[in-house]
Amino acid sequence: MTTTPAPAAPGPSDPGRTPAETANPLRPQDEVVDIARDLIRIDTTNTGDNATAKGERAAAEYVAEKLAEVGLEAKIYESAPGRASVACRYPGADPTRGALLLHGHLDVVPAEASEWTVHPFSGEIKDGYLFGRGAVDMKDFDAMLLALVRDWKRRGKVPPRDLVLLFTADEEAGSDYGARFMVEQHPEVFEGVTEAVGEVGGFSMTLPNDLRVYVVQTAEKGLDWLRLRATGRPGHGSMLHDDNAVTRLTRAVANIGQHEFPVEMTPTVRQFLESVSELTGIAFDPNNPDETVAKLGPVARLIGATLRNTANPTRLNAGYKTNVIPSTAEAVLDCRSLPGRNDELEATLRELAGAGIDFEYEIRQPGYETSFDGVLVDAMADAIRQADPGARTVPYMLSGGTDAKAFATLGIRCFGFAPLKLPADLDFTALFHGIDERVPLDGLQFGVDVMDRFISRS
Repeated sequence: MTTTPAPAAPGPSDPGRTPAETANPLRPQDEVVDIARDLIRIDTTNTGDNATAKGERAAAEYVAEKLAEVGLEAKIYESAPGRASVACRYPGADPTRGALLLHGHLDVVPAEASEWTVHPFSGEIKDGYLFGRGAVDMKDFDAMLLALVRDWKRRGKVPPRDLVLLFTADEEAGSDYGARFMVEQHPEVFEGVTEAVGEVGGFSMTLPNDLRVYVVQTAEKGLDWLRLRATGRPGHGSMLHDDNAVTRLTRAVANIGQHEFPVEMTPTVRQFLESVSELTGIAFDPNNPDETVAKLGPVARLIGATLRNTANPTRLNAGYKTNVIPSTAEAVLDCRSLPGRNDELEATLRELAGAGIDFEYEIRQPGYETSFDGVLVDAMADAIRQADPGARTVPYMLSGGTDAKAFATLGIRCFGFAPLKLPADLDFTALFHGIDERVPLDGLQFGVDVMDRFISRS
């Protein structure tokens, strides 16, 4: 591990600029687009393998330089060669208050260029959108934070309390080389932090009556990546064989893949559905929440996954030759457990898999849930209402996972709030890890405005 100081702040401003231009050369609403493009053009593909993951160090250096340009002292933390995160503390007016952590990750999932209409790392702008891998997950929010704090620092604005800015590596592969490394090896970065804001929330959803709501993430499911292994007697493929590892494994995988887990509504999901019912008039039957979710349009896919535990087989591996019955067969499952339900999930999977199947966790991280109340939640709601009168904020649970799980282990209360005002016809949830990932330019600018209002009173 290495810790590297950020580059020094630049020297005096160009003599040809007026004092006003020197103090604030670019509005954050304009700069956010440029920063997001720059970040997208740094290929930070995280394959889950240190040998092939790339770009995180370059992205961390870019972020550190942007902070240093306005006099904010940042440090780069490298957990392994090239696996870099960057942290910075922006002192606030009241040091006795708990600090607020603002976090985003710099890595992205792989993208196959041949499947896209533009190159995924070109940062191309067309039809009012910025295209690129990471445009919504989550270099858009990274850019919002950078554009905003750069503007505040240039203007001499002091936040109401200390802000801790953290841009991490490795979020897309479990956070071991990013957020978890920072929490375990550098807890001093989080000194005094009581609350955190990051992805995935704050984006607008248009309900059936054309009312916009902005969802605030107050919960996320656990991450339970499992490897199943079956063993059997190897032999010749032409013989009768009653101890076949492939047969045993595929039976287990089929049972798990076809199983429908029961509905278990957490407080967050119940509050979301009750709020939507109140706002739209859609009937909410607690005994049949699937019926309510089905009427929500494109977001039904996201919300439906938060009603129950899930387990999806994603990879199979067995054998090396057609006429050889192998001694082992393996499958990998992407399982997501509701907060507090990971042990329950494992018990169900073991029952479905049956005898002769070994379980090994690749990653096991419990889910997280907090309540939708307090000063921070009120500040989010006020900031949204000022920028989009008539809109409402509601809590929701993320079916995936974020770095928040790592920060929660320190007792930090975590929220997802990366504001975006989205077109009603945009299937936003499909863009996460999807082809032609893109973010509306005016959505980016809206986000900076909301974050400005939010942090100012947080």
